[in-house]
Amino acid sequence: MLFTWFTLAGFIFLFSPGNLTNKFQFAFHRIFRWPLRIGRNISLSAGTRQPLREKDVVSRDEYKRLLNHLANVIQQRNDAHQTVQKLSKMRNISAWERMGFVPADVITVSINELRSELIINRGQDDGLAKDQFVLADNSVIGTIADVDAHTARVKLFTDPTSNNIAVKIGNSKCLIQGSGGNLAKISMAKYKVKVGSEVMAGKKPGFLDTPMIIGKVARCEHNAEPLLWDIMVEPVCNIQEAENVVVIVMNPTD
Repeated sequence: MLFTWFTLAGFIFLFSPGNLTNKFQFAFHRIFRWPLRIGRNISLSAGTRQPLREKDVVSRDEYKRLLNHLANVIQQRNDAHQTVQKLSKMRNISAWERMGFVPADVITVSINELRSELIINRGQDDGLAKDQFVLADNSVIGTIADVDAHTARVKLFTDPTSNNIAVKIGNSKCLIQGSGGNLAKISMAKYKVKVGSEVMAGKKPGFLDTPMIIGKVARCEHNAEPLLWDIMVEPVCNIQEAENVVVIVMNPTD
């Protein structure tokens, strides 16, 4: 009897107008939408959930270690990118085609009235040798004084014992003498030089192929000798805050 009634109801829906059956379907969906949605979510989660394998689970300490490793790798990539950018700008200057550049980090800085020097983390194993020029912010700051396998001592041009760097002010050539602290001195028999004038390190065969800025005139003072001026020169970069430098290593001629 129940089967007969269900069969009769099916025939009624089968031959009913389309708009009537659509209304019935929409009404059924509105009444039972929440149970239907819950059942669908359960079936989807059951279908996509996979059991975790033991090797897929890491401890919290291991997770932190991996995060730290990732941070280190990202920082190393950024540092390498900055170094490549700095060196590529230098190599775009045709006059420096025979020059090689060795970047180095500054380990210690000592600048006072008795000495002005840096210790850097590159040495003979990196091609460094005595008297090579050292740059910071694209300016000469001094030369290599001592070197071992992995480190080197940079004597700044302001060091009291530094007196072998030839420089130019305008058309005048002379030697610059370190005065200690953050100053060096040029004594010259010439008219008073304008404060702020650029002082250029001159060419030195085998070490520097093109003049480079080394400092600017800080002040001019009368020398004890008549007709002489003491030209006080200061660096054009903040050496005390320098974190890295570049050493010029001349490439062999092809």
